[in-house]
Amino acid sequence: MWDVDHRTTVVPRDFTWEAIRRKRSGQLINGVILQHDNATPHTARVTQGWLEKYGWEILPLPSHSPDLAPSDYHLFGLVGKRFDDDEELVDHVRKWLQNLDGSFFREGIYSMVRP
Repeated sequence: MWDVDHRTTVVPRDFTWEAIRRKRSGQLINGVILQHDNATPHTARVTQGWLEKYGWEILPLPSHSPDLAPSDYHLFGLVGKRFDDDEELVDHVRKWLQNLDGSFFREGIYSMVRP
């Protein structure tokens, strides 16, 4: 699914975009917004070229940001819950994610944009 070159640049193969389009048909009307952490593989020219080629909008985090990643703060609801094993935890999180609608992600992403 990923190509890695000698500079540790990670680039999705072209078929990845097509797989995303097939899986999310009708949900990509406004394109894709990608948030990344400014790591070298994400900012490499070849990666940026791929993102530009497919028209993905980049919403970067500030370098070495002390802020929580967006994926972290939604998991606070799990604090105090007990799971018998890792699989039970993963299953719980998967079910939670599957029940979310598109507005959850859209509003979460746009709430991070500071004027």
